[in-house]
Amino acid sequence: MRAISWEMKFGVVLVFLSVFIYLIKYLILGDALNTYMYVFNALGFLPINVLLVTMVINKLLSIRAKRDRLEKINMVIGMFFTEIGTQMLTYFSDYDPDIDNLKGHLLVDDIWTDEKFNSVKEIINSHAYKADGGKIDFEMLQTWLSSNRNFLLRLLENPALMEHESFTELLRAISHLTDELSRRKEFENLPAADKLHLTGDVNRVYSNLVTQWLGYMLYLKNNYPYLFSLAMRINPFDENATPVVAGDGQDALQNKGC
Repeated sequence: MRAISWEMKFGVVLVFLSVFIYLIKYLILGDALNTYMYVFNALGFLPINVLLVTMVINKLLSIRAKRDRLEKINMVIGMFFTEIGTQMLTYFSDYDPDIDNLKGHLLVDDIWTDEKFNSVKEIINSHAYKADGGKIDFEMLQTWLSSNRNFLLRLLENPALMEHESFTELLRAISHLTDELSRRKEFENLPAADKLHLTGDVNRVYSNLVTQWLGYMLYLKNNYPYLFSLAMRINPFDENATPVVAGDGQDALQNKGC
């Protein structure tokens, strides 16, 4: 016979416990009619109990589960920017002829509000991401991306990212660029049309990178000030960026965000 599940056993115990309590009530008070009325009153309220459990409590549990999933997703995004994302931003932005129109809006600091992040997001969404394909060292880029292929594959296999479509699209764009570059045997004599095609793949990655980076900076500012402090000091759009904390040291000790 199929083993009885622990849930069914627990349910039987609860039913017998309820019957036992009503029996004790009847033996002490000796009023059967009152006991019957109490039972029916409880049964009448049962649908409302079910409503509260299924619609309210389950909703609260879903919110908590979603918050936990978001935390895991941002941990993965943080790992991405630590390993390769920030370096890619630095590389691609160096070949953006209009970078001066963009970098001034991306010098994030700790006084930025959510409204400031939203306004900057609108600005970067309207920026024309057009890296100079004639200056990009595609061979070097191919070697570097290939060396990080396994890391990218592990990120794509992470089930937590299934709920973050925009970041998954970024990983897909990077994977496509890696595949395109790896299929070229040499890069010195590429036709102009092919270089234009590869530059388009680079621009796709570049634009998605900037958007994801800004969103990640907002997340760090609101949740992890000490991580945000380092991210500001190594800002890929700041020419004077340095991880070294300036000052006499006393301010840094007093600043809990560092």
